[in-house]
Amino acid sequence: MQLRNLNIPAGAVFAPMAGLSDAACRHLMMRHGAAWSVSEMASAKAITFGDHKSVQLLRDDAPGGVYAIQLFGNEPEILAHAIAIVREKGVKFDILDINMGCPAPKITGSGAGSKLMLDPDLCGAMVKAARQALGPDTPLTVKMRIGWDEEHLTGPRVAAACEENGADLLVVHGRTREQMYIPPVNVEAIAEMKRAVSIPVLANGDITTAEGAMEMMERTGCDGVMIGRGALGDPWLFERVRAAMLGQPQPAEPTLNQRMTALRNQIYEMCEEKGEWAAMPQARSQAMHYMKGLRGAAALRRACATLSHFEDVDKLIDAVYRCQE
Repeated sequence: MQLRNLNIPAGAVFAPMAGLSDAACRHLMMRHGAAWSVSEMASAKAITFGDHKSVQLLRDDAPGGVYAIQLFGNEPEILAHAIAIVREKGVKFDILDINMGCPAPKITGSGAGSKLMLDPDLCGAMVKAARQALGPDTPLTVKMRIGWDEEHLTGPRVAAACEENGADLLVVHGRTREQMYIPPVNVEAIAEMKRAVSIPVLANGDITTAEGAMEMMERTGCDGVMIGRGALGDPWLFERVRAAMLGQPQPAEPTLNQRMTALRNQIYEMCEEKGEWAAMPQARSQAMHYMKGLRGAAALRRACATLSHFEDVDKLIDAVYRCQE
């Protein structure tokens, strides 16, 4: 896939997820074949107010491949200003993504995230401001939902407005804001949004297998997929999806040793990046995903919830091996 001057490798894209898609997690997914990764979202307004943490949230000097940063807000001029500041601060990125899909009340309450789906004209204005701030060379993408609720399925209008104002690619999460993350994904609504534009569209939502990724693309006509929670604890999903997209044989399933090595390496990198005190509480939820399908998974997940120091990870891994004997 070509986005302006950027050549994108084949494969699924790793989705941004607040509190989950930190640098260690992104790097892991990229090593296993993700086409590109996206930062956790940062507030455009906070950046313009000089918030150092918001800028740091976007910074990744070794992303392992194509890297996008994601901003949220609902004021075009503020968004443009934030992009300028991010560049002035030396944040390196290949793609700028605008969040129009987050359903969290603290985000929609300010008029940002999926609340923007109620105002297609404002969505277009946000994209136009970002495009002008970025210049002609940097790809601009937008992540959105199919609408606010069943009475406001504005996805096709928002998609068209984004394309008209300079977006290069859209990512569509196939649920309304009202649904949050409750199934099912509305495949036909994604397909309708794909038909509304001529730029590439990625489908997102409940993709957990290579077969599911290929079926989603076939049913929606989309150009690719974005995967988030489905890859947590299973970065090899990106290898399987990439192989399916290229028509190659499916890779072998990871061994237990490979799974535990990936878990340990991910948490180690988290500790290196953030410090043990900050990393270990977040590592608990990451570790739980690796327990899926294991014998004694319920007890092992309870053990994950007690992780406090990095040395506890080795104790957990020992317990995993004992349970599989």
